[in-house]
Amino acid sequence: MQSAVQPAAAPPSGPSLRDIHLPRDPAWWPPAPGWWMLAALMLLALLVGTWRWRRYRRAQHQRQQVLLELDQLELRCRRDGDSVALASGLHQLLRRVARRHDALATKQRGDAWRQTLARMPVDAATLDILLALDQQIYRPPVSFDHAAAVAAVRQWLRWALKPATWKRTTVVRTDA
Repeated sequence: MQSAVQPAAAPPSGPSLRDIHLPRDPAWWPPAPGWWMLAALMLLALLVGTWRWRRYRRAQHQRQQVLLELDQLELRCRRDGDSVALASGLHQLLRRVARRHDALATKQRGDAWRQTLARMPVDAATLDILLALDQQIYRPPVSFDHAAAVAAVRQWLRWALKPATWKRTTVVRTDA
């Protein structure tokens, strides 16, 4: 058998080189500035969303409370038959809701009160029924259409409890 003799390896003539190596992976903390900005924007969006949701829920709760009070007034009138108390309760409910949007609504009478009520998009017949409530309080007990009055107040309240539906008032100044 023939043996193959291999010649001895020649000593390297330069420095010993290692294979190509990659730098270590970047650390996950602290994140890059872009991630901080994204986190801040998401937190801001969460806070704004929470604030708007709570405001919406509070408005819905107040709206339900007002409509529940309207239902209770109607039931009390059916049970007791007191039309003056119904007219008074409906009128007070209208004033309280109108006061939320116009601080002077509690003191208005006549044409000023009509203009405040007319800021809602209701028809003239509904507006006349609402204005008649003011006279029903001070008259001796006479019959009036309870169902129409409650329906008119309910229609007006549905619009009035949505703040975006209120028309801005215009103040006319006369310099005399």
